Amino acid sequence: MNSEEPIPGETEALQMSETGDPQTTKEASTNADHVEVAEAPPAVLPAAEEPTETLSPSASEADQATGEPTDGSAEEPMTDEEIFLAAVQGDMPLDSEYDVLLTPLSRGQIIKGTITSKSESEILVDVGTKSEGIIAGRELEALDAETFNSLQVGQEIYVYVIVPENREGHPQLSLRRAMEEQDWITAEDYRSSGKIYESKIVGFNKGGLLVPFGKLRGFVPASQISQERRRRSGGSTPDQRWGGMVGEEVAVKVIEVDRGRNRLILSELAANEELRLARRAQLLESIEVGQVLKGRVISLAEFGAFVDLGGVDGLIHISELSWKPISHPREEVKVGDELEVEVISVDRERQRIGLSRKRRLPDPWLVATADLHPDQLVQGVITKMTKFGAFARLVEHPEIEGLIHISELAEHRVRHPREVVQEGEVLTLRILRIDPENRRLGLSLRQVDSEKYLDEDWQAVFEATQQKAPVPAEAEIPSTSDGESPPVEEDA
Repeated sequence: MNSEEPIPGETEALQMSETGDPQTTKEASTNADHVEVAEAPPAVLPAAEEPTETLSPSASEADQATGEPTDGSAEEPMTDEEIFLAAVQGDMPLDSEYDVLLTPLSRGQIIKGTITSKSESEILVDVGTKSEGIIAGRELEALDAETFNSLQVGQEIYVYVIVPENREGHPQLSLRRAMEEQDWITAEDYRSSGKIYESKIVGFNKGGLLVPFGKLRGFVPASQISQERRRRSGGSTPDQRWGGMVGEEVAVKVIEVDRGRNRLILSELAANEELRLARRAQLLESIEVGQVLKGRVISLAEFGAFVDLGGVDGLIHISELSWKPISHPREEVKVGDELEVEVISVDRERQRIGLSRKRRLPDPWLVATADLHPDQLVQGVITKMTKFGAFARLVEHPEIEGLIHISELAEHRVRHPREVVQEGEVLTLRILRIDPENRRLGLSLRQVDSEKYLDEDWQAVFEATQQKAPVPAEAEIPSTSDGESPPVEEDA
């Protein structure tokens, strides 16, 4: 065959190129070479006829037109444009020589991959490169047991590129660092949004508490610890102050994020304030008089004790702390005590709640009615005096206080109780009347020695003596010094 003789396929390719289709020109040129190698017989066409009516495309042209190679034909190399289109459309063949061109890795990059293999010594991850990435050595040991056990073959994870390609050609990856990087992003989001993060206290140092934030270690300075925890802290060493709090749940806000210094500062104080306001509004809407709640004493004042009900504070007035009179709340409660209280008043506009502790205690007046009765003699301590009489608290029932009217202090006329009695003096008094329903007790000093009660007083003294006297043992026969019983004298 004359090498200078024009080939029909080439001639037609030139004519087609004149139509303005550069891609067809390139493909036809390539096909012409293929035809020449196959030594296709020449065909001379009349000049007047259009080539499209008589030209039969070669096998290679048909393959390229349909995108399907003919059986036995060799696979043609992909052009740059075809590689780009295949990557965009997701048609890149797996394990091909081009996939490495699509996913170049760089140190510090965080990428998504799929676990292909997992063992105690390494984890292989498909990250789209020619070779699988590997998590091994320190990076594998750094994973806690819970995280390692949760990983499954086929699971998609984010990994951090430590080395794009090690000596064996594998990317060296870190799951821990990827998780930490993701946690830094999350921490910054929490800081900017002001969201509250729930966690647990895992440790402490001299400056405060250690709280994990994902895989990061957050720090709560002592100044950012809630007042409730600071009240519980005590001692001269960090262990004495904070050791007992390890393992407790804690709600915090992120107030500082510094990745360069590996610094994550948290605040329980800020989180508690927000939670407190939310709980306060909710509690004020739902609380009703008569409800029984539990709370913790948070502070004391001369007029009462303040109790935290879980978001809102209530006040127990000193008169509602105990049935017996007290001069200061510290006589009954102390800061930190857990109390059961009853709601006795609610002022939603002023956000004030009145509480009572004594109403949750046994009513001493109900107990006293079983032990006390009119005309009975009792011991009482003078507690205070007024123009109309003196008040006395019963010694055996200190929760009960009665009134000695000025007319019941003495047989003679008394202008003021101080003429007869003094505060703190212990006296024998007679009960004149008992009114448990209205909690009133009438006492008399004047009628203690009255003759009309002589028989009753003697009977009461006798009964009291009998109750207190020991039960007599059986009479024992005295023995002589030699151990023999003395002779019994008989009547003459």
